[in-house]
This record gives sequence, structure tokens and C-alpha cells, in this order.
Amino acid sequence: MERPMPPASLLELSELSDFGIRLTPAPEVWEWLQAEILANTGSIHNEDHAHLLDADIRVMWASAAFAKKGRTVVGQAEQVAFRAGGWQKARMEQQMFDWFGCVPTYIITLAADYCAQCSDADFCALVEHELYHIAQAKDQYGAPKFTQEGLPKLEMRGHDVEEFVGVVRRYGASPDVQALVDAANSPAEVGKLNISRACGTCLLKSA
Repeated sequence: MERPMPPASLLELSELSDFGIRLTPAPEVWEWLQAEILANTGSIHNEDHAHLLDADIRVMWASAAFAKKGRTVVGQAEQVAFRAGGWQKARMEQQMFDWFGCVPTYIITLAADYCAQCSDADFCALVEHELYHIAQAKDQYGAPKFTQEGLPKLEMRGHDVEEFVGVVRRYGASPDVQALVDAANSPAEVGKLNISRACGTCLLKSA
């Protein structure tokens, strides 16, 4: 399956400032994720996401990225929650039904302007980053939790490591940071050929 690309019409809207940021469902992205990353037959399959095979997740394109805490946000995973009641809640629920036909448990949103021009490797890294945020919950002993139906119990998860470069430079790496350093110093598990097979947008030409 070729890497899904955002619709050109959405990118055109992002250039019209009067519209602001526009959103549209991206079912083709979730299909691609299931086929290439979640399925064990995928070109860039990752066993870390096995708990998401039957997860209630929807994906959306946002016409443009946005800024938060001094950084540009190009992807976001969130658990759907309505912090309102009455007509406000009804309006939000109606929007979900209009988009998806249901109220999903999780939504992953991707910046169309970024995804339209980033490399295949950067796109794969972005979508996997968001998948990692939706983790299988664990009990007090570290064992994975399951629902009454026998499905993985999911929850939102923060990053493995959050630290300032200056602190590491001055005081060294904590165990968590060292684990990230060790991973960075190891050969990448996903090769460029695997990525090109999953994305199909000529990554090898720019390699």
C-alpha cells in the first residue's frame, strides 16, 4: 500500500487564512497503519503496537500544524472526552457522528501541511510516535490489563524520556536518557527498503 497523502483540497484551504485550521477524517491512514505497522505481515510491522489491532481509533488530517509551548505540533494522539454538558456535549457528539458515524475512543490527528512534504521515514516516525502514546494499561505488578471482553485495556501514555539537552550535557544521562542514547547508537530496526515498501514514494531516490 502506498503511503497515504493528505488531500490537495485541504492543503489549499490551509493557505486561506480566513478558514483557519480545517479538519477531515483520514480513514485511509488508519487502514495503512493496520496493514503496514499493526499486522504481522506489514513491511514495517512493530510488535510493540500489538495491543492496538482491534482498538477503537480514528485518524484525521488537520490542514496545518499549530504552535504549543514554543514547539510546532505536527501530530497528536488523544482520548476522546467531552468536558461539557447539555447542548455543548450534544454538538460535540454530533460532530463525531458526522465525521465517523460514532464517537471513537481515540483520535490521532496529523498535520497535512507537514505530511505532504516530509520524507517517508519522517512520516513513519510521526505516526508511530502517536501510536506509542496509546498504550496497554498495566497493573501494580507490571502485567498487562484486559477488559471484561478480553481486549487490551488502553490508556494514554507520556514519552519515555523528557529532559533538557543542557542537563544531560552538564550532569550526564539518567537511566531513562541512557536507554534512549543506547537505542540511538544501535542500528535502526526499520531499514530504508522496508520504509520504501510500506510508503511507495521513492524514498530510495533521496537516500
